[in-house]
Amino acid sequence: MQPMNIASLLPAAALALALTAVSTDALAWGAQGHRLVARVAEVRLTPQAKAQVDRLLAGEPDPTLHAIAPWADELRAKDPGLGRRSARWHYVNIGEDDCRYAVQKHCKGGNCVVEALKAQTAILADRTRPDAERAQALKFVVHFAGDIHQPMHAGYGHDKGGNDFQVQFNNRGTNLHSLWDSGMLNALKLDDDQYLARLMALPAPKVDKRSKIDRDAVQWAQASCRIAIAHGVYPDRRTLPTSYAATYRPVAERELRLAGERLAVLLNDTLGKR
Repeated sequence: MQPMNIASLLPAAALALALTAVSTDALAWGAQGHRLVARVAEVRLTPQAKAQVDRLLAGEPDPTLHAIAPWADELRAKDPGLGRRSARWHYVNIGEDDCRYAVQKHCKGGNCVVEALKAQTAILADRTRPDAERAQALKFVVHFAGDIHQPMHAGYGHDKGGNDFQVQFNNRGTNLHSLWDSGMLNALKLDDDQYLARLMALPAPKVDKRSKIDRDAVQWAQASCRIAIAHGVYPDRRTLPTSYAATYRPVAERELRLAGERLAVLLNDTLGKR
């Protein structure tokens, strides 16, 4: 990561204002990003998987994958107990270890996005469990498939996945995590339909249910981490040029599309079996 020298970049008063305006509790992709991951997956579901999704979500106000996709980020308000228990399930910090995941070091007690995604997928697959449990697991799976493809959710621990790395973007104070979550995406001011069309116009990623990497949460996290620690992602200067978004927004968009495609593979494999 590049050395930090905030004082030389911003006047003290401006810096103080920027820092007080920033929330360091950012959520992966933001609600729109999670909905987009789910919408990509929805168009790839097999009839069998879709029938299972429809049945499990039948009691929801909007029984669609994209409607429930942000649910896990809303738990602190809706279900504080579950929100606290699942808080560490949204990320894994492996940047300091050159993106090499070791479960005993990085995920004690199964409290990281890698093991949480595996555990919730197993619950979803278990048809002996009550539908309510499987429906909740489905909500977690859809959400965590998005989280694990957000590079900052698999990056460094020392700055909380970029939450503590303050930057100026479009003349506003923010942090690197929030910038990747939603800042670069929101700058385009597209609604969900418009952004989905943009994502689906990208070259289709090669996703194969027989491929280990397309079925392996460990490899998903490690690949995301490699993006987070790549040269240039942490900028030399805290006031970002327009070229930053021009360079890295396409990377974030490819991750959204890839997350949706892989989520579809995961759901088809988990729910498509009879």
